[in-house]
Amino acid sequence: MTEPLKEISTEFLELLEEIESTRSTTIVRSKNAILLCRNTLYTLKKLVLEFNFDSHDDEIKFFKHTKQISIIPLIYYSEVRSFELQFPVANCTTQKKYINKKIAKLNRFFIYNIDFVQYIQQGHSHFDHQYFTRKFSDSYHIVSSKFYFQDPDFTTARDMLLGKVKAYQKFIDYLKNRLATISLNRTKGQSNNLTTSSNLHWTSSKAGLTELIYALYSTCSINNGDADIKEIAVALQNTFQFDLGDFYKTYAEIKTRKISRTKFLDTLSTGLTSFMEESEK
Repeated sequence: MTEPLKEISTEFLELLEEIESTRSTTIVRSKNAILLCRNTLYTLKKLVLEFNFDSHDDEIKFFKHTKQISIIPLIYYSEVRSFELQFPVANCTTQKKYINKKIAKLNRFFIYNIDFVQYIQQGHSHFDHQYFTRKFSDSYHIVSSKFYFQDPDFTTARDMLLGKVKAYQKFIDYLKNRLATISLNRTKGQSNNLTTSSNLHWTSSKAGLTELIYALYSTCSINNGDADIKEIAVALQNTFQFDLGDFYKTYAEIKTRKISRTKFLDTLSTGLTSFMEESEK
């Protein structure tokens, strides 16, 4: 069953990246991502019910890692969509208060589940048999207050909680970026009366924009080097109406590339050179 699971996960990640790179609104992207996650989970469920795991270790690996590939974005985009639909259209103060209230609620979740959070963050595995096999699913209370995707034949005692922990960590980053964007827009509005809206949409990849952000930062191209990475990231996300998510993680993945770690920047250089040559003909 290993190979089919790998193929499903690979295809899912490719389709998710396509959705995240579209020019549609955050709400539309979130809706499409949610549908993709649910369809993938249904496919995984059918596969799991059709074939038995060869061992408890395989079952643990599936519920602790493989299933999380689609569970985490399902929870994350469910939260993002709900947040954006309910986001107040009032003044900046009201909006910031709303975001801070959300962050405080998420912090309470992490405090309430601090033992499990530490278990995951410290890479422990001694309770994996109880947490991530279906044999013990009735021995632990369900801690998820929201229904995302639960089935007695496809859910363990803590696989959903693991998904929430990972997704909420990502959602907090999203909220902080929204908070920073509001502050940035407010500062721009006070310094001049120009509108902060833009018809520009980033249509390349998430990794490409991340490369650009770090290139601008590393070359001190913004504010003579006084602007930090997050400030540059927020500005470009706002300008291009594009959600980068956890761009620190994306940067870490870029650094592990085997061929070219500056793939997008290389493409820019090649494209500009070709454009110049064509214009001189």
